[in-house]
Amino acid sequence: MPPLALTRLVLNDFRNYTYLKLDTDTRPVVLTGPNGSGKTNLLEAISFLSPGRGLRRARLHDPARQDGDGQWVISANIINQGFEHKVGSGLLRPAGGGPGSEKRTVRIDGVDGKRTSDLGEIFQVSWLTPQMDRLFTDTAGGRRRFLDRLTYGFDPEHAKRTASFEKIMRQRNRLLKEGRMDPHWLNSLEHQMAELAISIIAARGQTIDRLNQAMEEGKNGDKNIVIAFPKALLQLTGALEERIKDMPALMAEDSYKQALENNRKIDAAAGSTTHGPHRSDLGVFHREKDQAAALCSTGEQKALLISIILSNARLQAGLHGKAPVLLLDEITAHLDRFRRCALFDEISRLNMQAWMTGTDEALFAEFADRAQFFTVENGTLTRV
Repeated sequence: MPPLALTRLVLNDFRNYTYLKLDTDTRPVVLTGPNGSGKTNLLEAISFLSPGRGLRRARLHDPARQDGDGQWVISANIINQGFEHKVGSGLLRPAGGGPGSEKRTVRIDGVDGKRTSDLGEIFQVSWLTPQMDRLFTDTAGGRRRFLDRLTYGFDPEHAKRTASFEKIMRQRNRLLKEGRMDPHWLNSLEHQMAELAISIIAARGQTIDRLNQAMEEGKNGDKNIVIAFPKALLQLTGALEERIKDMPALMAEDSYKQALENNRKIDAAAGSTTHGPHRSDLGVFHREKDQAAALCSTGEQKALLISIILSNARLQAGLHGKAPVLLLDEITAHLDRFRRCALFDEISRLNMQAWMTGTDEALFAEFADRAQFFTVENGTLTRV
């Protein structure tokens, strides 16, 4: 089976690109060039072809080219299970619409009006950026989004459930803020939130169980990978997780719904929902050292992140016959030659398309002809 791969990327008015058309094959892609040349912008564009706000968590207007009209468009050809799909997304202004009328659009195989969550059924992608080197010491939100993105690969519906939960929660927050304590309306919203919340927690828990099992089995895997990247132990933590631990699903839904009802006055005063899956956290530990990831060195933290990403890729390859596409920004930073070689070998072994950036082409030399190389300078790409 051919790998999941992006074989054509077209950008219009995206960041520093007025127009770009890039054709590739299914091998890994290495993008090198000076800082500020537009390498990360390419990875961000690809990340917008999956559910969510992209690898920079940008506001919808942020990617628009500064000298443009405030709109941007990304389109791509994607090979999935041997079939080619044409997908696109962008911020467009309806004909005759003025400023403020723009909206995010998604097109899949010629059909407009799709949801961003629908992209997850066509294109599974994970990423690591330099900002994520602080993932284990930053806020819970970043770790939760990282876990959710891994979960999308096992359960594409997870993206729709998390989006629906956030939307309904905002409706409830607005009612409470305005003092509109209509019990029938609130009961209906809280019932929907409870059903979604328990499904979200269950999907996250299943992903963690799979990854932990893969880490355990990985101890007997490729020697270089075992030595190069430490094994992680993952845990899902949170007040709601603790509250419903060992409860059957229906009982857990009733318990959370009751908690929402009991907390209405507290949430109204806080201006937010104070209890739920949007407050969950991902705990990560270094197995061999029996130490929280947050207490590990910077190099160890990056190695743990790579270990999790690779374990997820191996799982996806085993379950679906294809690994996700990886976006690895400045991935060679803090990696010595042994770890670089182990990473490149594993990417090749999994027949996985990874898009990698760096300032020094020499740091990717071990890939040789297993990858395709491009230089990026001032928004222009040249095949090496």
